[in-house]
Amino acid sequence: MTLSLHALTLHEGDPKAFFDAPFNAYPDSVGYVSPLKGDIMKMLDPAKNPLWLAGNPYRFWTVNRGGKPVGRIIAHMHRASNERWGWNRAQFGFFDCADDAEAGRMLLEAAERFAREQGAEELVGNFNLTAMQQCGVMTGGFGEAAYTDMIVGAPWLPGMLEAAGFAPYFPMTTFEVDLTKANVPVPPLDPARFEFAPIKQSTFPERMEEARLLLNDGFYDNPMFVPLTPDEFQFQAGELSTILDPRLSSVLKRDGEPVGVIIAIPDLNGFLKATRSRFGITTPWHFLRYRMNRKRAVLIFYSVARAAHSQGIMGAMIAHTLGRVKAAGYETVGGTWIADENPASLRQVEKLGGRSLHKLHLFRKGLK
Repeated sequence: MTLSLHALTLHEGDPKAFFDAPFNAYPDSVGYVSPLKGDIMKMLDPAKNPLWLAGNPYRFWTVNRGGKPVGRIIAHMHRASNERWGWNRAQFGFFDCADDAEAGRMLLEAAERFAREQGAEELVGNFNLTAMQQCGVMTGGFGEAAYTDMIVGAPWLPGMLEAAGFAPYFPMTTFEVDLTKANVPVPPLDPARFEFAPIKQSTFPERMEEARLLLNDGFYDNPMFVPLTPDEFQFQAGELSTILDPRLSSVLKRDGEPVGVIIAIPDLNGFLKATRSRFGITTPWHFLRYRMNRKRAVLIFYSVARAAHSQGIMGAMIAHTLGRVKAAGYETVGGTWIADENPASLRQVEKLGGRSLHKLHLFRKGLK
């Protein structure tokens, strides 16, 4: 660990510093890829993010050394989550920090003070403020190249959290399927009854509302899940229309009624890394290059209505989609986290020849 002689200072409410912090904190070897700067700004904006418009309190901080932000964290309450699950918890997110124990301590103490001020009984994270349930702290698989919407962190972050009294729980796994090697048999779905309706620009609003309803239904009993309002879903998914490949995402209909949805997008991480997640004069060139050379896709989520569970529909839908992805020229597919306590979904990945990519855990600290 290399420390500067400059003193550390804690700052609150600086969105630009919040965006800049991981670029200063992490060497390239960590593999961190930031969301677009504009998306970070919107997440932090009390006039734009539905979480804040709903009255959920939040604060965010950066820690500086020598005038440069080298760490960041946000803390907030999600009242709908607490009400649905009977909790009294505050959440932290975007905990990114240089290998600097004092900087990590300052950030975590700031989040803990917020949680205590709100009367919370525990502080839990990461929860990165996305409707797609982006959560967790990376605890394994460091060095593996991540896909869009996967949380990436440095190997020293779990130790910082444990030193501050946080304990890991709720293990999760991300995965990757190599389509050049995988044998993806497509279980039959009766074409007289089933139809895959592609999600494309001309049908985007209708398909995405079907997707929201299917997500809310199929995930309803999943741990921690809170049904998404139209505003919350639109806030996170509304811009997908600009990057969707209609060959990858679809709503599955049975007898004309939506029963399943699968949202997959081209992996954007190469493009984001090349542009440092900022728009500039070279961005159109980088985007064109990305469009011409994309070989990686990522499954953001898939869901089947509860009334259609245990009927083989999920496996058939995933296999059918991966077949289309492979036919479209993609070579690998990444999958965002699956909880270790969800053996059915893990078995689906195993059947496809998928491999474990990263391990994640939530970290929590009791405040009583």
